Amino acid sequence: MNSKRVRDNEPKWRHPGGKLREVGPEKVTDTELLAILISSGIKGKSAEKIAEEILTKFGSFEGMSSQPLKKFLEIEGLGDVKILRIAAAFEIARRIAKEVLKANEK
Repeated sequence: MNSKRVRDNEPKWRHPGGKLREVGPEKVTDTELLAILISSGIKGKSAEKIAEEILTKFGSFEGMSSQPLKKFLEIEGLGDVKILRIAAAFEIARRIAKEVLKANEK
């Protein structure tokens, strides 16, 4: 754990990546996982707020996966790089699922 002392009223982690590192990926919310991919926010809007807005707009990761990339541009704080990170993560997940299904067929 970070050697700096944390005050009771301060968040323990400044970014969800710190939480993931400390408690593991299964303890991190969908919003926090998405915020890790987004990495940074914009003035007045954190990566977590952007992630929350995405999940509210599309309902879930599954809802996000069926959207064309241009729909993500409607969300303030998302640009090409952040959208491409999200698209790459979904493609990795799709390929893993495909490999698992293929292995289970044997």
